[in-house]
Amino acid sequence: MPDCRREQLLFVILLVIDAALLKSFVPFARLRRQPTIVVDSMANGAALVLAHWRGAPTPAALRDDTSAGSVLRALRAPAPPGLDAAAVTANHFDVDGFLGVWSLLHPALALPHERLLRLAATLGDFRELDWTNPLADHALQLVCWLNAREQELFYPPFGAPAVRRREDEASAEKFAWFLPRFAAVLENPETGRAAWEPEYRRIKAAGAVIQSPRTQIRRYPEIGLVVVETPESLPYYALFGPTAGYDMVLSLYGGQRYEFEYKYTTWVDLESRPTLPRLPLHELAATLNARETTPHRWTFDGITDTGPLLRLAGSTLTKVQRYADPDQRPIPASSIRPAELEREVVAFFRAKYAIIPPRRYWTWAEIRAAGESAKVVQSSD
Repeated sequence: MPDCRREQLLFVILLVIDAALLKSFVPFARLRRQPTIVVDSMANGAALVLAHWRGAPTPAALRDDTSAGSVLRALRAPAPPGLDAAAVTANHFDVDGFLGVWSLLHPALALPHERLLRLAATLGDFRELDWTNPLADHALQLVCWLNAREQELFYPPFGAPAVRRREDEASAEKFAWFLPRFAAVLENPETGRAAWEPEYRRIKAAGAVIQSPRTQIRRYPEIGLVVVETPESLPYYALFGPTAGYDMVLSLYGGQRYEFEYKYTTWVDLESRPTLPRLPLHELAATLNARETTPHRWTFDGITDTGPLLRLAGSTLTKVQRYADPDQRPIPASSIRPAELEREVVAFFRAKYAIIPPRRYWTWAEIRAAGESAKVVQSSD
């Protein structure tokens, strides 16, 4: 059968499946009123969970690096138990979760665009984008459209408390707006250009800086660290572009301004590769504070934060600020020189991770225990 006929037949079959499933989105609070598929979240009583969250009961055959990836696996699987549930929900709105929910509601449109949707979900959650991928521009446009419209019409990520609402409740309004409108931009990005173009151009310009001689990138694969030395703070979608396969980023900006971050890749269960556990940063912060001569102090977030930062604190950042791009928050100057800071960070993690082999599917209890064992070993050296 010619390829074009085969593709046409597949599309007709998918349309029949799409019509037969007749799924609908329901707010998270209503998930127990009917059999419900839970995406990018966890909940007791779900008919099926499709999430990459650490410890989520996603069926082993459907595990994926992103929750949208698990949804796409489920749509291609031979009738996974629970996939026939008519309701779909999530307890928050973000790019990955939205793409997973939308794909369950529109499998006939989602599966032909699987590679693109996977790329967009990875960009949305891990902020990684392979600029050489022929679909990279399209994925970036989709994500920028989602981000821009969310900011314009609703509240920013992690901003629900500011409007005195719970995220699982308030995010339902975002799903209600985006679900019927996304297909048009997926199939023809030009329909959403007015919304996505400003952020898209900003990211592309920052990506050019990352790929230029102005930026130096050093990788330490034995500890999963990438050091990005670049003149100015940059948007995450550009900054984290060259960090795929790594879980920690040390950003060295001009003027001796720095940030260290554990990527979201170590908050979730990655399917594609093993990882090292997050470690508490008390000792590293104490070492840096002993060397710091400015009035500021090195501070850090806990290991269960979605993206823990270690940085010189001029003021306390809100969760919204920490999730926002580095070029949208103040980064004070340090007295520590870049090469010295890099040596301290690399030495700290080399010593700690020397006794911890990487693996998949860490529990939070195991991550905490690994941190305690690394502390004991170092204190006895």
